[in-house]
Amino acid sequence: MKAFISYSHNDSKYLDRLHIHLSNLKREGKITTWYDRDILAGGEINSDISASLEECDLFIALVSPDFIASNYCFEKEMLKAIELHNSEKCRLIPIIIEPCDWKQTPLQKYKALPKDGKPISEWQNENTAFLDVVTELRRITDTPNTDIKLQPSTPESAHIYSNERGQPKYRIKRDFDEIDKADFRENSFQEIKKYMESSIVEINGIENVKARFSSISPNSFSCTILNTAKNRGLGALTVHMKSGTIGFGDIYYSNSENAPANTSNGGFKIESDEYDLYLTHGFSFSSNQNEKLTSKQAAEILWKTLLEQSGVCYA
Repeated sequence: MKAFISYSHNDSKYLDRLHIHLSNLKREGKITTWYDRDILAGGEINSDISASLEECDLFIALVSPDFIASNYCFEKEMLKAIELHNSEKCRLIPIIIEPCDWKQTPLQKYKALPKDGKPISEWQNENTAFLDVVTELRRITDTPNTDIKLQPSTPESAHIYSNERGQPKYRIKRDFDEIDKADFRENSFQEIKKYMESSIVEINGIENVKARFSSISPNSFSCTILNTAKNRGLGALTVHMKSGTIGFGDIYYSNSENAPANTSNGGFKIESDEYDLYLTHGFSFSSNQNEKLTSKQAAEILWKTLLEQSGVCYA
């Protein structure tokens, strides 16, 4: 996929870091990038940029106060990208690099990276933020035919129509078949996996903590945290996605490393109301089994469970 990167020259350091983190995707031939440094001496800047915009599959905007302040980035490149996005010729991806007023711009309609649109500069480890970005870009390059018009906030609530301020205005009742549930299961599992992997990378840099993430199979992964400051401060989880008729829930887990698929200490089940698919708690680890959960909330439950096992908590 061809990616056009729009950025303010004041944010060049973030552009350089993004290129470093994209190295594997480039090496695998899944993505190529174009930005204004690729214009050769003597080239016509406006025409070269316009031509590259028209050819791109992805428009990546490195969003910051300088980006919003740039008439060229914001009013020419971005508005053209919105036009291409709306005609389904490319996908617009905002990457928020610095705190700014982007939610009051047309960009608020699009799913922003990294997770929850949290600016890269505010992450404890910026490499973790870039990993989140690259993980999502890899998912996009692996599924190039996915609907371009992905919306932000709650991907599980796909049938919400918004008013001009981007706030939900209507909800549409619908029925969900087995294919809908299977897709939801896969997407939820991947979101949980991404959340846990990013969290493991982040906590691994803390003093007295060693952490490891292992992808066991396409349907299973394992996380381990060792708190070296506490005797037996070891936490481990293996998370499985239901495959066929085998499973203790649509997504379930065991309190041990590399646990087999026929064991479980808890799980999540896919339920639905007249509007949405969602996850509920199952088995013994929650008393709120009727609570409607997003994949992120399910991941937060698993992460909290893992932290408690190893004697670690949020400050």
